[in-house]
Amino acid sequence: MRCSLIITTYNWSEALELVILSALGQTRLPDEIIIADDGSKQDTKELIEKYRHNSVVPIIYSWQEDQGFRLAHSRNLAISKSTCEYIIVVDGDMVLDSRFVKDHIRCSEKGTYIQGSRVLLMAEPTKSILNSKNLKNISFFMQNMKNRMNMIYAPWVSKVYCMFKNNELNRTRGCNFSLFKEDIIAVNGFNEDFVTWGKEDSEFVQRLYNNGVKRKNLKFSAIQYHLYHKEGNANENNIALLQNTIDKKLIWCINGIDKYYISH
Repeated sequence: MRCSLIITTYNWSEALELVILSALGQTRLPDEIIIADDGSKQDTKELIEKYRHNSVVPIIYSWQEDQGFRLAHSRNLAISKSTCEYIIVVDGDMVLDSRFVKDHIRCSEKGTYIQGSRVLLMAEPTKSILNSKNLKNISFFMQNMKNRMNMIYAPWVSKVYCMFKNNELNRTRGCNFSLFKEDIIAVNGFNEDFVTWGKEDSEFVQRLYNNGVKRKNLKFSAIQYHLYHKEGNANENNIALLQNTIDKKLIWCINGIDKYYISH
């Protein structure tokens, strides 16, 4: 099975470099890496060009003009450029364990959305890793981190977790998930009516659920490390968009990914 690793980013090239390094160090490399850039400045483009020339994996740069927060637009555009049947999505501030891609593929199943977890690095270890660019400095015994138990790698325990499927929206995180591209297309991708941070992931996942897709929680595998930064709060409009999808049991969003396939 061929898979695309999509990395979202916006104006944090130092963090993106660590994510790219971790992606290129996978025990099972993705078949392509797509950088979904929501309008970053020139330094991000230069960084990607630096790695594209020497990478054994094709690196595709999907850039869009900076018109404010347009993560849904950026993801849809990147997914439309994928040539693979399976999609893994991470954020550009998530350093990946070397078995990350292998774990997602191992647990993949049609009609299933895989939700992974994350380890939260605080400000001090984040600064240290950004300065050293040495991913080996990340360890279970580091100080100043949250969700430390998510660092435990136990694939057999993970397999047991994956046996249980649900439709819960709690802890939906767009920084670590995967599914078959056909399941994304079936609900018209991400809803581009979301133009501020928050709940865009939950709304997308709710439409997947409404279309019969089940969720697997991937624990003790597909480990990733979240570099520290401040997070925002969803505004009332985004919460209302999500609630509308729940109340009306919507499957399809009007402002979605189909426009990119039509333009192709």
